[in-house]
Amino acid sequence: MEKLFAYASLKNEDHQKDLFGRILIGTHETLVGYMLKEIQIEEEFGLVQYPIITATHKPEDTISGIVYDITKQELNQVDLYEGLHYKRIEVQLQSNQKAWAYSAAF
Repeated sequence: MEKLFAYASLKNEDHQKDLFGRILIGTHETLVGYMLKEIQIEEEFGLVQYPIITATHKPEDTISGIVYDITKQELNQVDLYEGLHYKRIEVQLQSNQKAWAYSAAF
């Protein structure tokens, strides 16, 4: 199993049902040394703002999210879902476990 740290749309049960065909069960977790920013992505109806994690390396900067156990195939599905504007990175969470998260691709 793979660990996925979700901080935005991947916490949404409707997105999970569409992407995985099921609702994920996860554990609340905190990402330390990161903050949320926004990126603009051009969609078919104009520019849309999306949240993105950005490393600050400051212990006072934290992001609350949920860690899910998913399969390698499901992780590959998330790569496709996140698209070209996001890249998968490995992060260490407050609990010291490592998980995948998505940050800006640029």
